[in-house]
Amino acid sequence: MGIDRVPQWLYPAGWLVSAGVMGVTFRMWQLHVREVEERAERAVRAKDEAAKRTAMEERLRIARELHDSLTHSISVIQVQAGVAVHLANKRGEDVPPALLAIQEAGADAARELRATLQVLRTEDADGSGLCQLDGLITRSRSAGLPVTVTVTGARRPLPPDVDQAAYRIVQESLTNVSRHAGHARATVRLHYAPGALTVQVDDDGNGAGSAAPGPGLGLVGMRERVSVLGGRLHAGPQDGGGFLVRAELPLPASS
Repeated sequence: MGIDRVPQWLYPAGWLVSAGVMGVTFRMWQLHVREVEERAERAVRAKDEAAKRTAMEERLRIARELHDSLTHSISVIQVQAGVAVHLANKRGEDVPPALLAIQEAGADAARELRATLQVLRTEDADGSGLCQLDGLITRSRSAGLPVTVTVTGARRPLPPDVDQAAYRIVQESLTNVSRHAGHARATVRLHYAPGALTVQVDDDGNGAGSAAPGPGLGLVGMRERVSVLGGRLHAGPQDGGGFLVRAELPLPASS
């Protein structure tokens, strides 16, 4: 039979069949693509969950190590300091300020260790912040370090990571002054600007801390904290004597 004898009604029917086949093929292709994407998403989720489990296991291991290695030592310090204070009071003697500072520092160390362990175990506990600055200054003064605090700018709530970093920078800086600056006075300055919080701690000591061999872990930790937040840190001896630590921590516009 020649092609000119093909019934005309077969042409639209052929087009309909072809369109149906193409539609089914396209639908099958869509289902296949969706299945591949779902497999990829499941693989990514499984990988993320495995990474989270590994990270959590490591956090728990670190928490156990900290608990086993530090809790006993801090408890011994607290007990011994408490006994010494009790005996001094019992004999009617004045308790040395340094002993009271040790007692307070022991209690503070225990509190911070508990908070750190809680953060390691749950990831959602509050850490240290500038709300604890007054207690830190009081302990430093009790230990014999004269400290002056100046706050300028519009004080406001800070993001938790910035708040904790600011407190830790002040804490570590005052610790370094007490250890290395000799008989010195320290000044803590906090300046709240629209886009940044500036934390500055300087002293008028002999600057011996800068001559210590190798960089201190405290200074390394400060640099890491500031770097993670995208800020800037300057630390070094001053021309007129003493040591200066200055950190600029960026703040979001909404903070």
